[in-house]
Amino acid sequence: MRTGIRILAPLMALAAVPACTTIYDLQSQTVGTAVLSFADGTPAGTAQLLAKGDQLSLAISVTAVAPGPHGFHLHSVGSCVTPDFKSAGGHLNPFTKSHGSLSANGAHLGDLPNLQVGASQTASTEVDLAGNAANLLDKILDADGTAVVIHAGADDYRTDPSGNAGGRIACGVLSRAS
Repeated sequence: MRTGIRILAPLMALAAVPACTTIYDLQSQTVGTAVLSFADGTPAGTAQLLAKGDQLSLAISVTAVAPGPHGFHLHSVGSCVTPDFKSAGGHLNPFTKSHGSLSANGAHLGDLPNLQVGASQTASTEVDLAGNAANLLDKILDADGTAVVIHAGADDYRTDPSGNAGGRIACGVLSRAS
């Protein structure tokens, strides 16, 4: 009888292993969304804030954007007044960092890698945001909101305050997903 218990116990433990969950097994949950538009009001794409465990990411899909690299950033105010989208304020920077991943004191929360738009004038990407998901959501979905902005040119990842990315060509306000 004791031998049977000694054999069954390890087998039962092995049976439980597939039930273990890692971050790779977790499903993403949409916690925020934005619809991006050009200054003339035509649709430019969508963005989603995705939570997966303690990780937060931003997924974006755009269409009708000129081919080439485009800076895209989280901006500090959830406002997209046309024609220039300046109402979105500067880049989201709650931790007072410098601009760009190439600067000594960078990058701030609003800094994202360039969006690579192909000849089809479309692009999609997902970018992980550095930090604790709950803390980041508090900064992104705060009282004055946050905008996702696409710029006319590439971000150089260094120049303060905007990476020499050019004018703002599309904008969308992030709101909490229902």
